[in-house]
Amino acid sequence: MKRSHASALFVVVLVVLSGCSAPFVDGPPAISGDEADGGSGGASADAPADPETDRLGWEAGYWYNESIDVDQSDGLSDAELDAFVGRSMARVEYLRDIEFESEVPVEIIARSEYRNGSSEVPTPAESEFAAWNNQVWEALFISGEDENVQRQLSDTQGSSVVGFYAPVDDEIKVITETPDSPVIRNSTLIHELVHAAQDQRFNLTSARYRGDTQDGDLAIDGLIEGDANYVQREYTRRCASGEWECVATPAQSGGSDGPQPDLGILLTVFQPYSDGPVYVSSRKENGGWDAVNAEFDAPPESTEQIIHVTDEEPVPIEYTDRARNGWALYPDQGVEGSDTVGEASIYAMLWNQARSADAETVDPRGLFDTDSDYDTYNYAAEPSTGWANDRVFPYHKGSGSAAEYGYVWVTEWDSTADAREFHEAYRAVLRAQGATQEADRVWVVSEGPYADAFRVTRSGTRVVIVNAPTSSDLGDVRPR
Repeated sequence: MKRSHASALFVVVLVVLSGCSAPFVDGPPAISGDEADGGSGGASADAPADPETDRLGWEAGYWYNESIDVDQSDGLSDAELDAFVGRSMARVEYLRDIEFESEVPVEIIARSEYRNGSSEVPTPAESEFAAWNNQVWEALFISGEDENVQRQLSDTQGSSVVGFYAPVDDEIKVITETPDSPVIRNSTLIHELVHAAQDQRFNLTSARYRGDTQDGDLAIDGLIEGDANYVQREYTRRCASGEWECVATPAQSGGSDGPQPDLGILLTVFQPYSDGPVYVSSRKENGGWDAVNAEFDAPPESTEQIIHVTDEEPVPIEYTDRARNGWALYPDQGVEGSDTVGEASIYAMLWNQARSADAETVDPRGLFDTDSDYDTYNYAAEPSTGWANDRVFPYHKGSGSAAEYGYVWVTEWDSTADAREFHEAYRAVLRAQGATQEADRVWVVSEGPYADAFRVTRSGTRVVIVNAPTSSDLGDVRPR
């Protein structure tokens, strides 16, 4: 998540879900956007004369349909890289109807260097944010209380990211296992050049592109990454059809030797790349690129809006802290101590528990049931659809290594039926974790990474979950 790091990075993820060594379920392979990288396609038109003034489709001395002499079989030379980047910028202009204001530098980084640069992450005992954020991901049954989610996020990014654009540096950084003879995928370069164009036009360092919550971050990324993925797919379609001559990407042996990404985390952070292009496609179809550009003035607020292509706004949730006997919020974290995980993260929770613990929540194969050419995975399911809002309030008692943790998760739904479906699915997660019902609405998981007590109540359209180390602590974290 962008807010977990010091600076915003807009990345392209190559190692996506079913491409991991531990596949989700049997299903079609993930679409990386590079199906056309193996060949050069059809012939491009001979290059016309350079224009007298800059114009769309011409950049750095290259027209979008101009042939270039680039062979990556032995890595890219500096001259080849310049030509590759220049023509790619022209093609981004042509596809995205947006003008670059300046050239975009490209730096090659070894994956080991990239991974080492993000290896230092604080533990919950060392950082208030880390302790707070751990509780958010534990509430989602994605990262257990014995894990450091900051480390898991870093490992997932270190293994999955093949390139990123850093607005602070105004530069694209391509990550490779072979920095001395670099090879760049067409899709990686196009994707990150779209981010560079976005930054030059809209200023991606603006505060409006930083969400206050996890769901807000993912929603904004749905626009930013969706825009880049949409253009990327339009580009590779032209390569595959032979309409454009494209630089061939040679087959590469080996792979990353780093930690494997956590699939629950990967599914969560991949949602903008999957559903974002559908959202952008819909906006463009109804209003052209002007409609998409208008979205950058007022970005989406929730992943619900991205998943369902809707303008429905979250319902406000008011909350009064009533904890006692030493239990306290983190007032300096999130929004008044709370985070909002949103529909996408809730779906990831239900899917991850169905896959890893056989929870009777959703059919894992439904992930591959998509109905759009721009959609990679399906994040809509009955128990998570109908989301109206949620707020997770992490609590702690004590500090450092002796601290105890709990949380209150307030969820609001569009209808009583929607709340009932989530309520039933959540209790299915508890049962899959070996929970036993100790009292009315109180469940206890006695062992494992989620060993805790849970009080789960539903009233109308609201489901409230209280978590604490023991059932006797529940009344202190949140008195009835």
